Amino acid sequence: MQTDAPFEEKNKYVFDDLVKIMVKLRGEGGCPWDREQTHRSLSKNLIEETYEVIEGIDTEDDALLQEELGDLLLQIVFHAQIASETARFDIDDVADGICKKLIRRHPHIFGNVTADTSAAVLRNWDNIKRQEKGQTSVAQTMSHIYRGLPALMRAQKIQSKAAKAGFDWTEMGPALDKLSEEAEELREAVDGRGDPAEELGDLLFAAVNVARFLKADPEDTLQAATDKFAARFRLVEQQVLASGRQMDELSLSELDELWSQIKHSIPEA
Repeated sequence: MQTDAPFEEKNKYVFDDLVKIMVKLRGEGGCPWDREQTHRSLSKNLIEETYEVIEGIDTEDDALLQEELGDLLLQIVFHAQIASETARFDIDDVADGICKKLIRRHPHIFGNVTADTSAAVLRNWDNIKRQEKGQTSVAQTMSHIYRGLPALMRAQKIQSKAAKAGFDWTEMGPALDKLSEEAEELREAVDGRGDPAEELGDLLFAAVNVARFLKADPEDTLQAATDKFAARFRLVEQQVLASGRQMDELSLSELDELWSQIKHSIPEA
């Protein structure tokens, strides 16, 4: 889409206006920064904006969520405009592709397939996806899970694929035993009987498997644990500073004692 029409200010803009603004920013006489950008240079912005959308969701801040969804939408339109300039695809092709995908993968809505539960819907979705991509084995589906995903997320996805193929324990007990086993192997590696980094990776992978049995998202649970640590550390530091000292003036045993007091007096902290 190319346009030389003068820019029209409005009280309320719609999606087509966003596309036209991006064309103008990228066009002759447009913004120098916008004109310099590539898919690669914008990739980190896309990730950052996605996380900021999640912040809006987590904080239940509608105004923030609206703003961040707009920033994320900008990234999508930006990438589509870059591609359209070399006639690879445009934003209409993007919309066309996702519409067709949704129709194909919802045959219980747009076709004559029956799927009365979410589990049935997901089975259909996975089967259709494998057919579309020509995947005939579970290993092939695993290979299509992008390696650039957060490691905990990728581990959970890989494990879920294996579980759907029947390669899984029927209860959590063996998964907990495996976690203990990997912890012991890490101890042995630290003592010089193995590669500590490799064993640490195995331990983390086993922990993700336990999270899967608990139906807990490992990313969310680690975030919660990190938040709890930061909150307790803040309270420890406040107590130390209130006593007229600095953190590095106390011994580790003194800091541990303060930590323990806060942990037991304010469990949620």
